[in-house]
Amino acid sequence: MNLPPRSNGSPLTIDTARRRQIVIIGANGAGKTRFADYLAAECATPFHISALKALYERDRESAEPQSIDALYHEATRLSPLIRTDIRGEFDRLIALLINEAVADVVARKYGVTADDGHSAPRQMRLDRLIDMWQKIYPDNKILIEQGKMLIGHTADKDINYSALRLSDGERATMYYLGAAMYAPQGCTVFVDAPGLFLHQSVIRSLWDCIEALRPDCTFVYTTHDLAFASTRATATVVWVRSCDPEAGTWAYDIQPHNESLPDDIFMAILGARKPVLFIEGDGINSIDAKLYPLIFPDFTMKSLGSCDRVIEATRSFNAARSFHNLDAYGIVDRDRREEPEVRYLRGRQILVPNVAEIENIFLLEDVIKAVASHHGRDPQKAFAQVRRAIFHIFEPQLRRQALQHTRHHLKKEAAHRIDGRFNDIGELERHVRDLARDLDPRATYQRYCSQFRRYIADGDYASVLRVFNHKPMLADCHAAGACGLRRDDKDAYISEILAILRQDTPGADAIRTAVRTCFGINQYPFTATSRC
Repeated sequence: MNLPPRSNGSPLTIDTARRRQIVIIGANGAGKTRFADYLAAECATPFHISALKALYERDRESAEPQSIDALYHEATRLSPLIRTDIRGEFDRLIALLINEAVADVVARKYGVTADDGHSAPRQMRLDRLIDMWQKIYPDNKILIEQGKMLIGHTADKDINYSALRLSDGERATMYYLGAAMYAPQGCTVFVDAPGLFLHQSVIRSLWDCIEALRPDCTFVYTTHDLAFASTRATATVVWVRSCDPEAGTWAYDIQPHNESLPDDIFMAILGARKPVLFIEGDGINSIDAKLYPLIFPDFTMKSLGSCDRVIEATRSFNAARSFHNLDAYGIVDRDRREEPEVRYLRGRQILVPNVAEIENIFLLEDVIKAVASHHGRDPQKAFAQVRRAIFHIFEPQLRRQALQHTRHHLKKEAAHRIDGRFNDIGELERHVRDLARDLDPRATYQRYCSQFRRYIADGDYASVLRVFNHKPMLADCHAAGACGLRRDDKDAYISEILAILRQDTPGADAIRTAVRTCFGINQYPFTATSRC
């Protein structure tokens, strides 16, 4: 996709074959809407959805040939079952959904088969909308009665109300779900203010659901909401700073991968009804931000960058629980932490995996087997191939890894030993002089070497993943190729695991279970009284 003329440099492009989500972000008046309009004019098949325009009266209808308005007028021409005096786009959408479902029932009742010759009941758009709606709002139910849509709470058997009485946020959710299903195949969907009317706690799940529903489409979101942008972890973020309408140019840049959007922890998560999970990374491009929301969907996720910030934020947030009444947890990489430190952190609601770093999570035995099975490969053979490769990579690096673990151990011990009380400088000097002898670096190094050799001799794969910090390992072990992926590289393998996790399949369940077990979690969802 070619982006508009750029006042601060050459125009940029986005490879929409690889990046199917684009977030256009900027302050009010920066020119975001004009920017999106330019992109829409360049697209072969644009499809606009806007909750603001759909829920309230409009000055004019959409001129797009495949818009909700156009589809409604076509339906009124062909079907006697649909009213011809409906004005609002939201009401027209609901009428289209009900008309399609009713027409299908009538046709089958009187023995009329579909164009494809099938006569068995099919899942209509309305059925899919109800399924998705009730996943997002599990306390609500939707009934279709005498051609009308009725909403009710699961706890109330007798009280139902019309879709017209839904809150703006609920109607926006229903509109987005329904409109996305009417988008033309392979089109570019332009969404104006995707977070408008919606509570922060449902935004991520709603748009994850819609994007999974329409993987054939490219989604272009226009927003000034940093919180929404942080939920689109795989999107390309275009930051529009200003616009010169007369010149037809914009000052904009694509958000670099090594920068995160500004953080404001409390403003981003207060008001959410779900517990909070602080994670490392930048919130947009880090693996943490892509993986953990799919593993722990019952949490409000917040990326904080470093492990120290995660630990401190978890401590501070839980200390103020009387103010916000939410539980907070954190996730940090294990790195070279030893068991006493891991137990200490877990006791304070900091989740620490039984692997050295997040990349190693993708190499857990059950994760590899799940991906291989998904692609029709023998899971045992796939895992055996990856396992051999990892031992082959680990063995020549054994001494270097032992040295790194020794350094980490001595650093922790020295900091602990010096952080004490001394009566005078002489006592401190004597204490520091004796540190090298007491810490005995060589003995510690030899202990790690012996321990790591034992892992190799015993074929202890899980222990190797626990101690081996080596970023290239995920690529060098060729896990993607072993599992049957077309592209044998790290990015393809990670993307495939994330895609599986977005599906409701046994493979997704197996991966989630493997990852949660890796964190030592024996009960999920967990609470402050059920710590891992």
